[in-house]
Amino acid sequence: MQTRLEAPAVEPRLISQEHQRPAVTAAGLGHRFGELEVIERLDLEVDTGEVVGLVGPSGCGKSTLLELIAGLLDPARGELAVGGETDAEARLARCAYMPQRDLLLPWLAAIDNAALAARNRGASVSAARAEAAPLFSRFGLDGFERSKPSELSGGMRQRVAFLRTLLAGKPVLLLDEPFASLDAITRAEMQEWLAQALAAERRSVVLVTHDVEEALYLCDRVIVLSARPAIAVTALDSPTARRHPREDAVASQGFVELRAQALRALKEGRR
Repeated sequence: MQTRLEAPAVEPRLISQEHQRPAVTAAGLGHRFGELEVIERLDLEVDTGEVVGLVGPSGCGKSTLLELIAGLLDPARGELAVGGETDAEARLARCAYMPQRDLLLPWLAAIDNAALAARNRGASVSAARAEAAPLFSRFGLDGFERSKPSELSGGMRQRVAFLRTLLAGKPVLLLDEPFASLDAITRAEMQEWLAQALAAERRSVVLVTHDVEEALYLCDRVIVLSARPAIAVTALDSPTARRHPREDAVASQGFVELRAQALRALKEGRR
C-alpha cells in the first residue's frame, strides 16, 4: 500500500530549542579505544537549528562521534558540550539518538513504539498514545497505528523510528545512517521526506551517512572526515538543497560541483 509522504508539521510543544549558544561544540576532540585511536583531533560547532552532515570512510569514527555527543562515551581528550553542558549525563539529556537500525519492539504496535519516548518522559500509556496519534497522518502513517513492525515497509518503520526520536522532545537530534538499510528508490523518497520534516522541525541535527549526495541534499553543512584516526578534511556549505525537490536539487550545476568537491575530499582523506 502506497502512502503519500507529507511534510510533518510537528507541534511546537515537542520543540525545546536552546538559544543564545551553539547546540554542539567540540574543540580538540580526540578519542581512542585502548590502543586504537579513532578520532585524532576534531573541532566542530553546530548552530541552533542547523543540520550538519558527517561523511567519511567506514570505520573513521563517525558513529563514535555521535556517541560522544550523546553522552554515551566521554572523550579521551578535548572539550565537548551540548547546549553549553559538558557533563555526559547533561549531554544525554539534550540529545535524541536514532541509530542505524530502527530498533522497533516487535511485540508493540506502531503507535506504542512511537510513544515509547513519551513513556520514557513519564507519560502514561494513554497520554503517550494521545501525543503520538496526531502525528501519524503527518508522517504518512495514517491507518497504521495498530500495525506491528513486521507489517510495515522499511520506509514506514524508519518513519516510526524518527517520530519516536522527535517525541523525545530533545533539542539535538543525532541520526546515524537512518536510511542505510533501504533500497535505492525508497531511500530517495525518504530523503525528500526527511528534508521536508527537517525544514518544518528546525531542530539542531547531526547526520552521519556514507552517501555524499544524501548529506549534501539534507544538510546545511557537510564535514568530510579522513580515514581513522579522523580529522576534518573540509567543510562544504549546501544551504539551498533541501528547499527543492530532490530530483531537481541533485541535478543542479551547483549541487554537481559540490558533490565533486566532496568526493575529491573523501579521496584525499583516504590517503
